[in-house]
Order: sequence, then C-alpha cells, then structure tokens
Amino acid sequence: MSISRVAIYPGSFDPLTNGHTSIIARGLNMFDKVIVAVAHNVRKSSTMFTVEERVSFIEQAFPNHNVEIDTFASMLLVDYARAKGCNVILRGLRAVSDFEYELQLANMNRRLAPDIETVFMMTEEAHFYVSSSLIKEVARFGGDVRGMVPDHVVDALHQKYLDTQD
Repeated sequence: MSISRVAIYPGSFDPLTNGHTSIIARGLNMFDKVIVAVAHNVRKSSTMFTVEERVSFIEQAFPNHNVEIDTFASMLLVDYARAKGCNVILRGLRAVSDFEYELQLANMNRRLAPDIETVFMMTEEAHFYVSSSLIKEVARFGGDVRGMVPDHVVDALHQKYLDTQD
C-alpha cells in the first residue's frame, strides 16, 4: 500500500512572490501534493488583495500541478492540518531573522500536536531578501518588482496602485 506524502504550506501570500512559488515547486519534489493554505493572518491588520485574488494568483502560477489551494481562518494550523489528514507543515526561511519566529511557531505546533512535523526549506538566494510587505512598498512607489513576483502579480499590483491613485 502506498502512502501519499502531503504537506501544507500556509501563508497569507499577500501577494504571492517568486520565493513562495520556489518553495511550492521545490516542495512538490519532496511531496506528492502540496496544499497551499491561504490564511487570514490575525497578526496582520489588513491585506491588499482579497482571499479570492490570492487564491487566483496561486492557481495561475500552478495550473496543472499537484497543488491544492485552500483557505482557512479562525483555527490553529495544527487543527487545520489534522482536518486535512496531513502531518507535515512546510515553511520557508529567508534569513536568520525568520528563524527565531519560525522556530517558536514550530515548537508551539509540536507542543500542541506532536504527530505533526514542520519541515523548513531555505529560500533560494535570488529570493532571500524578498517579502510580500517589501514588494508592496516598492510597488506603491513605482519600483520595478518584475522577477520578484510572477508576471500576473506584477500586473495586479500595478492595477491595485492605479486604482488607489484615482
């Protein structure tokens, strides 16, 4: 009997970056399926893009892959993972500054759910400095974010900032 290896990659993805797409693509080399869980992050006061827009960004980036896109809110990640029948959480690390926070999350998740493992994947060097927040700031002031986000996200960022200037 073959066991399906499934990982959950949670995040707000506001917006999706090439760092995110790299983690998803590389995760697919390790797992049979990656569930990209678009979360409403209670630590973030607002998002630029709706949940539907963020889901669409991921769908456009991974149209024919073993990627399931889902959303979740108002529950612990480990409870969501259990509900999906998954025991692996995939997380990306960009820099040392990410590590402390991610280690705290992983240890709390381990305390809450010892049967669920967290797997860390280092972001590729080309994307280690890129965060969704930084992308939005650069785009807000007209900076070029091509190569840091998928092309369809570049277009959405430009449109979003054109709409706010009217």
